[in-house]
Amino acid sequence: MTTTDSPPVDEASPPPRPRATRRRSTGDTERGFSRVFRWIAIGAGATILAMLAAVALFLLFRAWPALTAGQAELAEAVPRYPDDTSFFQYVGPLVFGTLLAAVIALALATPVAMGIALFISHYAPRRLAQLLGYLVDLLAAIPSVIYGLWGFLVLAPVLKPLWDWLNAYLGWIPLFAGEVSTTSKSIATVGVVLAVMILPIITAVSREVFLQTPKLHEEAALALGATRWEMVRTAVLPFGRSGVVSAAMLGLGRALGETMAVLMILSPGFTYSSHILEAAKHQTIAAYIALDFPEASGLAVNALIATGLALFVITLAVNVFARWIIARRKEFSGAN
Repeated sequence: MTTTDSPPVDEASPPPRPRATRRRSTGDTERGFSRVFRWIAIGAGATILAMLAAVALFLLFRAWPALTAGQAELAEAVPRYPDDTSFFQYVGPLVFGTLLAAVIALALATPVAMGIALFISHYAPRRLAQLLGYLVDLLAAIPSVIYGLWGFLVLAPVLKPLWDWLNAYLGWIPLFAGEVSTTSKSIATVGVVLAVMILPIITAVSREVFLQTPKLHEEAALALGATRWEMVRTAVLPFGRSGVVSAAMLGLGRALGETMAVLMILSPGFTYSSHILEAAKHQTIAAYIALDFPEASGLAVNALIATGLALFVITLAVNVFARWIIARRKEFSGAN
């Protein structure tokens, strides 16, 4: 009787790892990637905060000489500075003109942008919706200089008869009173151009928000006998209200900081006038800085940076206010 010898066992070779150990090793790797991604995200957020703080400190440091200078020093250093006026009185008309132009643009652009966004998301056929979406995105890529040229050479002459009509028949309203500019280089024309510039931003964001409306909400409204408009009014608009506010605030930020289009169209002035059809009555902060900075030196540069600090504070306040509105209306938006 023959016996078969078993193959020799190599005592130096390690035993095979159990499957549980392999799963544990994969889980450790995934947890490691998760920690790395978390720290990368935290670093990105901290970088944004650091950049914002750096910009604020730079503006405050460079603006401090102008904020603490006397009236005589500022009047001597700044060519456009009126006598016997504090710096805050000097920057007041610039803040007023900036806010006025931005509010006009926002009031004109937001309803139109919402209508375009609703048409693209819920009314237009798919191919037409895609084409309109591309055109809206293309409008956002046009440089502001092109908008300025178009506004000065094309839009201003077209709007002149409309401004004359508003002044003739609605002149009893303070906004349309006064003498209409012959060249339409007024804050009203600037507001229309800014409205066209911020239109693609508000439209694009609103369109994406409306497309995120839960289909069950829309189908439930239609199943209860609602028309297309009633479905939009009861399901789509409440769900996207906070998103539309965010889109409008993004557009408002663009309008507040716009420079070249305003500089090329507006005839500047330093008053608190409510007559938006008159020229040489208003000026914005961004256009004022761009106009005077090339020839400024010394304390005049600090004064311009101080006006930039005012624009920074306005923009920050607008964004904080927008976040407050969104947080206040979030529970009613349907997103939860």
